[in-house]
Amino acid sequence: MKGIVCEEIGKFVWHEDLKEPLLEKGTAIVRIRRIGICGTDLHAYQGNQPFFSYPRVLGHELAGVIEAVGENEAGLHAGDQVSIVPYMHCGECSACLGGKTNCCKNMKVFGVHIDGGMRERVSVPLGHLIKTEGLTLDQAAMLEPLAIGAHAIRRSGLTAGDTVLVIGAGPIGLGVMALARYAGAKVIAMDVNEERLEFCRKWAHVEHIVNALQPPQEQLAAITGESGAAFVIDATGNAKSMTNAFNLVAHGGALVYVGLVKSDITFNDPDFHSHEMSLMGSRNATMEDFDFVRRAISAGYVDIERYITHRSNFEDMINQFDSWLKPESKVIKALVEMND
Repeated sequence: MKGIVCEEIGKFVWHEDLKEPLLEKGTAIVRIRRIGICGTDLHAYQGNQPFFSYPRVLGHELAGVIEAVGENEAGLHAGDQVSIVPYMHCGECSACLGGKTNCCKNMKVFGVHIDGGMRERVSVPLGHLIKTEGLTLDQAAMLEPLAIGAHAIRRSGLTAGDTVLVIGAGPIGLGVMALARYAGAKVIAMDVNEERLEFCRKWAHVEHIVNALQPPQEQLAAITGESGAAFVIDATGNAKSMTNAFNLVAHGGALVYVGLVKSDITFNDPDFHSHEMSLMGSRNATMEDFDFVRRAISAGYVDIERYITHRSNFEDMINQFDSWLKPESKVIKALVEMND
């Protein structure tokens, strides 16, 4: 079986002799058709991804077609187009038993802790497959990264009519913006890149933009009448931004970290207490979040065609990957296409 392995930092190797997956009870064999390239993949390749070891088959933003499956109560059949929920939870820890499978104590994420989808076929537990009839393969592959943003929105507790500041106009932040609008919120986008902020306005249809290189509190005051927003979601994965985000939350507001950084974050406790601020981490997503994204796509709130800016066929991905790391490439989302 053909596949691509990240053997070590900065090194992909093409293989044609990977082991075929086994069809076991409670699983299906899925032929991979689309692979989204995530920030996690970029970070793993560069050597700065937490909780990661080499060698590893990357790839967890996946869409494919079931090739083989036994009798099941999930209604899955050979030929079904599916998306894969890549968070392999244990089902036994307190988080899982409490319904928070997204933050399982023993989490094994496809393509991060265990080998993922940069190969022709994979074996997937039936409970981690979502039938995606009515969606294109591109849309099905993008359910997972968008569900990350959907979970952050749900964690924040915002409702229709609320105002949310989304920091970071990368693929996750953009998804948060579009999905927050679908939830009925008024969205302020913040980034350091004017071109990306303009994309926020045109693609996510945000109400306001804030350039982080200018005093953001002054800009927020002009927009909201206060120097902060009731809800702030930081999707940068940048320690400086995540630290400064504390200064952008209104009294009684909430700050959600959906971006992950491999360092410590500190804050001033008196300020934190005086705001009675809620600080939350947002990790992965649940089936509820995937369903929310699917409804948003079907309602026309997420334009996947423009979200995907770069494409490659599977055989050429290794040659193109380094270019996707360069800022001048202006990658929002890269997608790898597998042959039929």
